[in-house]
Amino acid sequence: MPPALVRHRPSTEGEAALPRLYRPEEIAEALGCSAWWVKDRARRGCIPHTRVGRAYRFTTEHLVEIVRLHEARPTRSADNSAAARAATTPPAARARASQPRQPTTAPTTGRLRARPPRRTQYETVA
Repeated sequence: MPPALVRHRPSTEGEAALPRLYRPEEIAEALGCSAWWVKDRARRGCIPHTRVGRAYRFTTEHLVEIVRLHEARPTRSADNSAAARAATTPPAARARASQPRQPTTAPTTGRLRARPPRRTQYETVA
């Protein structure tokens, strides 16, 4: 007869409860992305994760940190952006910007000629 599984219950005397580990599919659902993206970023070391065997697992703290890592904050307020741009642009650049642009045309040297392909469909060129 196989041994019975004993569930570990932390006592209330100060033992911390084990953190819940989430699968990549659950993290992907919470983030609104694919599980492939979550696993790929974990494999590359771009997002925090725990590796249990060959499986990627995530805690709640990992999810919070992933959100913070990919958070984008505005660099300037909307009402000051035009004034800040004008203040940081040098006077010479402002003068050039006020002049109308003239089209640039390359001198024609004759017919254009295609380059030979680097590789063919069935063999490679070394």
